Amino acid sequence: MIKNIKGLIFDYGGTLDTAGCHWGKMLWRAYQRQHVPVTEEQFREAYVYAERTLGRNPIIQSGYTFHKTLEVKIRIEMEYLCTSGAWNANEKEFHAKHDAVLDDLYAEVQQITKYSISVLQKLHERYPMVLVSNFYGNINEVLKEFGFDGLFVEVIESAVVGIRKPNPEIFTLGVNALGLQPSETVVIGDSFYKDIEPAVKAGCHTVWFKGEGWTDAKYDESVPDLIISDLSQLIEE
Repeated sequence: MIKNIKGLIFDYGGTLDTAGCHWGKMLWRAYQRQHVPVTEEQFREAYVYAERTLGRNPIIQSGYTFHKTLEVKIRIEMEYLCTSGAWNANEKEFHAKHDAVLDDLYAEVQQITKYSISVLQKLHERYPMVLVSNFYGNINEVLKEFGFDGLFVEVIESAVVGIRKPNPEIFTLGVNALGLQPSETVVIGDSFYKDIEPAVKAGCHTVWFKGEGWTDAKYDESVPDLIISDLSQLIEE
């Protein structure tokens, strides 16, 4: 893939579960498909509110599956839409749309993670791999749920280690878990700001999984060693 690479560090959310698409966009697309009557601007406010709420409060428990996590996340978003006046839903409509968006998204994530696992299984034959993720404390339960367990030497989760991306130190923990030098590792992630830039600061090589972002921000594409649009390109490279 890149010369002299001996180990891989993967991001999880937005990389292995959405094929490079920002989670905000994933959710908005499902809202559109299920005809939730709000604008994208209104949804964005609800999305940010829910993420901040989940970040500040220990709502997601360590034993929560991803299905449960997604159920909670969508409920907080939709409650915000209702209380802010963006959506005047009665209880029946609220539950119907909530369940429709949940089922839609969960099925999509199941399909994407199945594909990601097929690629990672091939890479696993060649490289030791570590997962480094900003998550809620239940990432191991989520990995088990989708079938990722057993693929990683170690899982480093922000809620557990007390370091969050974009702090480069979380990637240094990943390098140490591999027992390698930063120059012998490559970090694969979807976020330029949270994955690529801090991984470079940690001394690692980088592969940017470039998908649909949350904004139209432009980045210096000369920074990552490689840019991919499909996980299977890691095998081809």
